[in-house]
Amino acid sequence: MEAVTFGVLGPVTAERDGDALDLKGPRHRALLARLVLARRRVVPVARLVEDLWDVPPARAVGTVRTFVGDLRRALEPERPRRAPARLLITEGPGYALRAAPDAVDAWRFEEAVAQAGRLPAAQAPARLAAALGEWRGSAYAEFAAEEWARGERSRLTELRLRAVERRAELLVDLGRAAEAVPDLDAHLAEHPWREDAWRLLALALYRTGRQADALAVLRRARALLAAELGIDPGPRLRRLEAGILAQDPSLDPPAEPAEAAARLWSRATEAYDRTVAAGARARLESAVGLLRNLAVTGGGGLAEAREHRTAAVAAAEETGDAELTARVIGAYDVPAVWTRSDDPEAARRIVAAAERTLAALPDDASAAPARCRLLATVALESRGVRSPRGPRAAEEAERIARGLDDPALLAFALNGAFMQSCTAAGLARRRDAIGAELVTLAARHGLATHEVLGHLIRLQARCALADFPTADEHADAADRLAERHERPLVAVFTTWYRALRRAATGSPYDRAEAAYRTAAGTLDGAGMPGMERGLLPLALLGLRLARGLPAQMDRRADWGPYRPWAEPFALLAEGRDAEARAALRALPEPPPDLLYEALCCAEAAIALALGDRTAMRRTYDRLLPAAGELAGAGSGAVTFGPVDDWLTALTRAL
Repeated sequence: MEAVTFGVLGPVTAERDGDALDLKGPRHRALLARLVLARRRVVPVARLVEDLWDVPPARAVGTVRTFVGDLRRALEPERPRRAPARLLITEGPGYALRAAPDAVDAWRFEEAVAQAGRLPAAQAPARLAAALGEWRGSAYAEFAAEEWARGERSRLTELRLRAVERRAELLVDLGRAAEAVPDLDAHLAEHPWREDAWRLLALALYRTGRQADALAVLRRARALLAAELGIDPGPRLRRLEAGILAQDPSLDPPAEPAEAAARLWSRATEAYDRTVAAGARARLESAVGLLRNLAVTGGGGLAEAREHRTAAVAAAEETGDAELTARVIGAYDVPAVWTRSDDPEAARRIVAAAERTLAALPDDASAAPARCRLLATVALESRGVRSPRGPRAAEEAERIARGLDDPALLAFALNGAFMQSCTAAGLARRRDAIGAELVTLAARHGLATHEVLGHLIRLQARCALADFPTADEHADAADRLAERHERPLVAVFTTWYRALRRAATGSPYDRAEAAYRTAAGTLDGAGMPGMERGLLPLALLGLRLARGLPAQMDRRADWGPYRPWAEPFALLAEGRDAEARAALRALPEPPPDLLYEALCCAEAAIALALGDRTAMRRTYDRLLPAAGELAGAGSGAVTFGPVDDWLTALTRAL
């Protein structure tokens, strides 16, 4: 049964999947509204009788019970007779509505306002706009005269007014004053006694070059306050009027830093070109540092950095200086979140160069930092490759980094350890521990990009463990850091996470599919082919299988590296069972990446469809360590449903 949502920010409503439920009469709606207002707490029957009638009828208690029965039938029409209610429950002396935290528009509104208060200023207006969009009229509109609704109506209304004004204030401070003017005009038409709203409207007009209009607004405010309330404007309005008349520079919009930054960049690069010789080795180290910064600026920057990085390494090797080469290779400590390489051939060349440089370094303590960076690079660039070298390099890099007590070096080594943490199923808790250490380490030492990495790793791990509240916290933290430090690619991962959350928490199929397609759009131009290729069709396959729907394999889709696991489904659909069985038997073990469990489940689905006991036993053994987890959700992007469901199906079939 689909989740029921409730509306109290306007007329009281209940809906399922966008369709309004029949709540019968006004007292049924009043009962529902009273239970929503209690916020999941039990309301005694005696109190409900008191609130529903001024003068209760003789059989008021029985009538309340009848109303409850009617509401239960509307809210849970598929509930079997005599089965306990799951939504409108009986508990102790009364009833409680156990709606989900996001099922009531008033609760969503309050949570969104609270979230906006925690977001960077640039993100908060959009969150507040979404929060205000929950309102369809006045709160508990049809029960405005009821004593039980009065306090909550006043509280929600005041919160709404403050949210409107806070959003306007943020827009004005962000240099987007013109956007604030229409909303403030409408706000003041309904609530003309809000002095701060008058101040914000006048300031917004002044900052958009409308000085005369700003002064006119202040005169209107003065006249209204004097005529209706017999009072003068407060000190903030008076100071603003004086400042506008004097054209006080402090009222001007905040200075735009982009132009100053551009001038500084131009001067610094010109000075570098003049003073550092064209053939100087320092240019190689400076170039790779620039590439490292370029890689986190967005899709185009990441692709450019990847292209030029191998050239920088080759140029360093040509000098014959192993220590310089080690610095050039190791300086590219760009955090990696996806455990499949974007360019396997370039990664192979980087690993080969790192191994040659490791062999050429002196075997003494002075070379330990360089050795650690090279080993971490080997671990990172060996991602998704089933070889003992990657895990060994990660382990050795972490050991050296801990001994050197260098936070930045340890963060780099932990990233390598994360890349090598997918060698089997069921390692989500290990990845969660890596992420937790990265978050703490990076926050303490100001390593912002690695702090983002830590949050994304924890997001993925908590998804695998079906702990979505904690994953939500890490997604929000990553988004805040990304906004503050200009890391646009973070939104790719958090958008995919929110699509996965919909898929895993029972959102209707069409909405989950739409969320996945929206997430796939974030990969366009993101410069991450290792993540982009095949991810959407695989996600949709997992969605269908997790919902118990027949698999669909569109041969025209770009399945990328996942095609071997998808092809048997197409063969089965075409009735070519013998070829499907051959394709199943030819499947290799899934690569050691974040989609290991997902591909095991795809293989299990084919084995179950064909009755192939050998493949069933193989996939059972591979999946067993992940019992209790969500298959594939450790990717933070897709899921094939609970691993336990697959283990149960395999056990029954065997």
